[in-house]
Amino acid sequence: MPKSTPATLVLRKLGIAFKIHTYVYDSTAAGGGIGLQAAEALGVEPHRVLKTLMAEVDGAPVCVVVPSDCEVSMKKLAAALGGKSANMMRPADAERITGYHVGGISPFGQKKKVPVAIEQAALSNMTVFVNGGQRGLQLELDPNDAAIAAGAHAHALTA
Repeated sequence: MPKSTPATLVLRKLGIAFKIHTYVYDSTAAGGGIGLQAAEALGVEPHRVLKTLMAEVDGAPVCVVVPSDCEVSMKKLAAALGGKSANMMRPADAERITGYHVGGISPFGQKKKVPVAIEQAALSNMTVFVNGGQRGLQLELDPNDAAIAAGAHAHALTA
């Protein structure tokens, strides 16, 4: 697995310290989702593994970063970004906008710059794990550094 992705390049350019963790990505895993799969494979608490989701607020693309064991409240997301409604983005659109494949979308180094919102509760962890831009690649870093690198604003986003 390459040690360099657009996500890792951005973090290195910004001088942000991170550790690379890999695991065997299982696209057939039932239930839980990618973040929960990563948490289990890496042996860390699910609230420390942040999932990166692409959504739309009033039709405009946004990136949402929340703990893998939580669900995004679309009402809270829309309100946090000054919109009226929010919905999840279609996978093909998410891949086109980010330059990443679903299952490997990172909030760092996306092809198109979009607003990024991060769950404020996630910032209280010592470190978090964020997708590194490839399936089976997680980057462990300080959550405040993650927010800075992504250009994220913290909000209460989960249901």
